[in-house]
Amino acid sequence: MSGSGSVRVDHGVTSGTFSLDGETHQVDNNVWVVGDDTECIVIDAPHSVEDILAIVGDRRVKAIVCTHAHDDHVRVAPALRVAVNGGSGAPIMLHPDDRPLWELTHGGPDDVDGELWDLDLADGMSLEVAGTTLRVLHTPGHAPGAVCLYAPELGCVFTGDTLFHGGPGATGRSYSDRPTLEASIRAALFALPDETVVHTGHGEDTTIGAERAVLGA
Repeated sequence: MSGSGSVRVDHGVTSGTFSLDGETHQVDNNVWVVGDDTECIVIDAPHSVEDILAIVGDRRVKAIVCTHAHDDHVRVAPALRVAVNGGSGAPIMLHPDDRPLWELTHGGPDDVDGELWDLDLADGMSLEVAGTTLRVLHTPGHAPGAVCLYAPELGCVFTGDTLFHGGPGATGRSYSDRPTLEASIRAALFALPDETVVHTGHGEDTTIGAERAVLGA
Protein backbone atom coordinates (compact mmCIF):
# COMPACT_ATOMS: atom_id res chain seq x y z
CA MET A 1 0.00 0.00 0.00
CA SER A 2 1.34 3.39 -0.94
CA GLY A 3 0.06 6.85 -1.61
CA SER A 4 -0.15 10.49 -0.69
CA GLY A 5 -2.59 11.82 1.86
CA SER A 6 -5.86 9.92 1.82
CA VAL A 7 -5.30 8.55 -1.68
CA ARG A 8 -3.64 5.15 -1.79
CA VAL A 9 -2.81 2.23 -4.03
CA ASP A 10 -4.06 -1.15 -2.83
CA HIS A 11 -2.70 -4.36 -4.34
CA GLY A 12 -3.67 -7.99 -4.56
CA VAL A 13 -2.69 -11.04 -6.59
CA THR A 14 -5.15 -13.49 -8.11
CA SER A 15 -4.40 -16.67 -10.06
CA GLY A 16 -5.88 -18.34 -13.12
CA THR A 17 -5.15 -18.95 -16.79
CA PHE A 18 -4.18 -17.00 -19.88
CA SER A 19 -5.24 -18.43 -23.25
CA LEU A 20 -4.43 -17.22 -26.76
CA ASP A 21 -3.49 -18.85 -30.07
CA GLY A 22 -4.43 -22.31 -28.82
CA GLU A 23 -2.14 -22.19 -25.79
CA THR A 24 -3.12 -21.92 -22.13
CA HIS A 25 -0.79 -20.99 -19.27
CA GLN A 26 -1.20 -20.61 -15.52
CA VAL A 27 -0.60 -17.02 -14.46
CA ASP A 28 -0.66 -14.80 -11.38
CA ASN A 29 -2.08 -11.35 -12.07
CA ASN A 30 -1.70 -8.16 -10.07
CA VAL A 31 -4.85 -6.25 -9.21
CA TRP A 32 -4.43 -2.55 -8.50
CA VAL A 33 -7.06 -0.38 -6.81
CA VAL A 34 -6.53 3.38 -6.62
CA GLY A 35 -8.64 5.52 -4.32
CA ASP A 36 -9.38 6.53 -0.75
CA ASP A 37 -11.72 5.16 1.92
CA THR A 38 -14.79 6.23 -0.07
CA GLU A 39 -14.21 5.66 -3.78
CA CYS A 40 -11.80 3.87 -6.07
CA ILE A 41 -10.91 2.74 -9.58
CA VAL A 42 -10.11 -0.91 -10.24
CA ILE A 43 -7.34 -1.59 -12.77
CA ASP A 44 -7.91 -4.88 -14.63
CA ALA A 45 -10.32 -7.68 -13.77
CA PRO A 46 -8.52 -11.03 -13.78
CA HIS A 47 -9.73 -14.44 -12.66
CA SER A 48 -11.78 -13.81 -9.48
CA VAL A 49 -14.52 -11.32 -8.62
CA GLU A 50 -14.24 -12.30 -4.96
CA ASP A 51 -10.51 -11.55 -4.82
CA ILE A 52 -11.06 -8.11 -6.34
CA LEU A 53 -13.99 -7.29 -4.08
CA ALA A 54 -11.81 -8.17 -1.08
CA ILE A 55 -9.47 -5.33 -2.09
CA VAL A 56 -12.28 -2.89 -2.88
CA GLY A 57 -14.20 -3.46 0.34
CA ASP A 58 -17.26 -1.25 0.72
CA ARG A 59 -15.94 1.59 -1.45
CA ARG A 60 -17.77 2.98 -4.45
CA VAL A 61 -16.11 1.81 -7.66
CA LYS A 62 -16.06 4.63 -10.21
CA ALA A 63 -14.76 2.46 -13.06
CA ILE A 64 -13.13 -0.83 -14.00
CA VAL A 65 -10.24 0.20 -16.24
CA CYS A 66 -8.71 -2.51 -18.42
CA THR A 67 -5.09 -2.04 -19.50
CA HIS A 68 -5.77 -4.41 -22.42
CA ALA A 69 -8.15 -7.20 -23.39
CA HIS A 70 -6.17 -10.41 -22.99
CA ASP A 71 -8.45 -12.83 -21.18
CA ASP A 72 -6.41 -12.84 -17.99
CA HIS A 73 -7.06 -9.09 -17.62
CA VAL A 74 -10.75 -8.91 -18.56
CA ARG A 75 -12.21 -12.34 -17.86
CA VAL A 76 -14.37 -11.30 -14.89
CA ALA A 77 -14.93 -7.68 -15.94
CA PRO A 78 -18.63 -8.15 -16.85
CA ALA A 79 -19.31 -10.05 -13.62
CA LEU A 80 -17.42 -7.46 -11.58
CA ARG A 81 -19.33 -4.67 -13.32
CA VAL A 82 -22.62 -5.88 -11.84
CA ALA A 83 -21.18 -6.98 -8.49
CA VAL A 84 -19.81 -3.63 -7.32
CA ASN A 85 -21.64 -0.71 -5.74
CA GLY A 86 -24.30 -2.85 -4.18
CA GLY A 87 -25.31 -4.25 -7.52
CA SER A 88 -25.78 -0.85 -9.18
CA GLY A 89 -22.63 -1.44 -11.17
CA ALA A 90 -19.72 0.53 -12.60
CA PRO A 91 -18.56 1.10 -16.19
CA ILE A 92 -15.88 -1.02 -17.84
CA MET A 93 -13.36 1.10 -19.75
CA LEU A 94 -11.18 -0.25 -22.59
CA HIS A 95 -9.35 1.17 -25.58
CA PRO A 96 -11.43 0.32 -28.68
CA ASP A 97 -8.40 -0.96 -30.62
CA ASP A 98 -8.55 -4.04 -28.38
CA ARG A 99 -12.01 -5.03 -29.53
CA PRO A 100 -10.78 -8.15 -31.42
CA LEU A 101 -9.15 -9.48 -28.26
CA TRP A 102 -12.14 -8.58 -26.08
CA GLU A 103 -14.46 -10.47 -28.42
CA LEU A 104 -12.34 -13.62 -28.10
CA THR A 105 -13.40 -13.75 -24.45
CA HIS A 106 -16.75 -11.98 -24.26
CA GLY A 107 -18.15 -12.11 -27.78
CA GLY A 108 -19.50 -9.22 -29.77
CA PRO A 109 -22.81 -7.67 -30.75
CA ASP A 110 -23.69 -10.60 -33.00
CA ASP A 111 -23.34 -13.13 -30.16
CA VAL A 112 -26.47 -13.87 -28.15
CA ASP A 113 -24.45 -13.92 -24.93
CA GLY A 114 -21.91 -11.31 -25.99
CA GLU A 115 -21.05 -8.46 -23.63
CA LEU A 116 -19.16 -5.29 -24.48
CA TRP A 117 -17.40 -2.71 -22.35
CA ASP A 118 -19.10 0.60 -21.57
CA LEU A 119 -16.71 3.48 -22.22
CA ASP A 120 -13.75 3.91 -24.57
CA LEU A 121 -10.33 4.90 -23.32
CA ALA A 122 -8.29 7.34 -25.40
CA ASP A 123 -4.73 8.60 -25.28
CA GLY A 124 -4.46 11.66 -23.05
CA MET A 125 -7.76 11.05 -21.26
CA SER A 126 -7.83 11.96 -17.56
CA LEU A 127 -9.57 9.78 -14.99
CA GLU A 128 -10.32 11.41 -11.65
CA VAL A 129 -10.60 9.48 -8.40
CA ALA A 130 -10.29 10.55 -4.78
CA GLY A 131 -8.83 13.92 -5.73
CA THR A 132 -6.06 12.51 -7.90
CA THR A 133 -5.71 12.01 -11.65
CA LEU A 134 -4.78 9.01 -13.76
CA ARG A 135 -3.68 9.93 -17.28
CA VAL A 136 -4.27 7.40 -20.03
CA LEU A 137 -1.24 6.62 -22.20
CA HIS A 138 -1.99 4.53 -25.29
CA THR A 139 0.94 2.11 -25.59
CA PRO A 140 0.22 -0.40 -28.37
CA GLY A 141 2.51 -3.35 -29.01
CA HIS A 142 1.67 -6.06 -26.49
CA ALA A 143 -1.89 -5.52 -27.68
CA PRO A 144 -3.29 -2.94 -30.13
CA GLY A 145 -5.31 -1.13 -27.48
CA ALA A 146 -2.92 -1.51 -24.56
CA VAL A 147 -2.81 1.48 -22.23
CA CYS A 148 -0.82 2.57 -19.21
CA LEU A 149 -2.22 4.79 -16.44
CA TYR A 150 0.10 7.47 -15.11
CA ALA A 151 -0.61 8.95 -11.68
CA PRO A 152 1.84 11.88 -11.39
CA GLU A 153 0.72 12.89 -7.89
CA LEU A 154 1.36 9.35 -6.66
CA GLY A 155 4.64 9.02 -8.55
CA CYS A 156 3.63 5.79 -10.26
CA VAL A 157 2.41 4.31 -13.52
CA PHE A 158 0.30 1.19 -14.02
CA THR A 159 1.67 -0.55 -17.08
CA GLY A 160 -0.40 -3.72 -17.46
CA ASP A 161 1.69 -5.99 -19.69
CA THR A 162 3.43 -3.18 -21.59
CA LEU A 163 6.45 -2.96 -19.28
CA PHE A 164 7.64 -5.37 -16.60
CA HIS A 165 10.49 -5.63 -14.13
CA GLY A 166 13.21 -6.65 -16.57
CA GLY A 167 11.91 -5.22 -19.80
CA PRO A 168 9.02 -5.00 -22.26
CA GLY A 169 6.01 -7.27 -22.21
CA ALA A 170 5.65 -10.34 -24.41
CA THR A 171 5.10 -10.23 -28.14
CA GLY A 172 5.00 -13.00 -30.72
CA ARG A 173 1.31 -13.78 -30.29
CA SER A 174 -1.65 -12.57 -32.33
CA TYR A 175 -2.22 -8.82 -32.33
CA SER A 176 1.25 -8.07 -30.86
CA ASP A 177 4.35 -6.48 -32.34
CA ARG A 178 7.75 -6.01 -30.72
CA PRO A 179 8.93 -2.89 -32.61
CA THR A 180 5.61 -1.18 -31.90
CA LEU A 181 5.86 -2.09 -28.22
CA GLU A 182 9.41 -0.77 -27.87
CA ALA A 183 8.43 2.44 -29.67
CA SER A 184 5.49 2.91 -27.29
CA ILE A 185 7.69 2.42 -24.24
CA ARG A 186 10.29 4.88 -25.47
CA ALA A 187 7.76 7.54 -26.47
CA ALA A 188 5.21 7.32 -23.65
CA LEU A 189 6.90 5.69 -20.65
CA PHE A 190 10.50 6.83 -20.94
CA ALA A 191 9.15 10.40 -21.03
CA LEU A 192 8.22 9.93 -17.36
CA PRO A 193 10.62 10.72 -14.50
CA ASP A 194 13.17 7.98 -13.76
CA GLU A 195 11.94 7.64 -10.17
CA THR A 196 8.39 6.80 -11.30
CA VAL A 197 7.36 3.47 -9.74
CA VAL A 198 6.07 0.95 -12.28
CA HIS A 199 3.17 -1.17 -11.06
CA THR A 200 2.98 -4.09 -13.49
CA GLY A 201 0.29 -6.54 -14.57
CA HIS A 202 2.38 -9.49 -13.40
CA GLY A 203 5.29 -9.72 -11.01
CA GLU A 204 7.12 -7.15 -8.96
CA ASP A 205 7.40 -3.39 -9.18
CA THR A 206 10.24 -1.60 -10.91
CA THR A 207 11.04 1.99 -11.90
CA ILE A 208 11.18 3.85 -15.19
CA GLY A 209 14.89 4.50 -14.63
CA ALA A 210 15.68 0.83 -14.06
CA GLU A 211 13.83 -0.23 -17.19
CA ARG A 212 15.39 2.55 -19.25
CA ALA A 213 18.75 0.99 -18.36
CA VAL A 214 17.51 -2.44 -19.49
CA LEU A 215 16.08 -1.35 -22.82
CA GLY A 216 18.41 1.54 -23.45
CA ALA A 217 17.24 5.11 -23.86
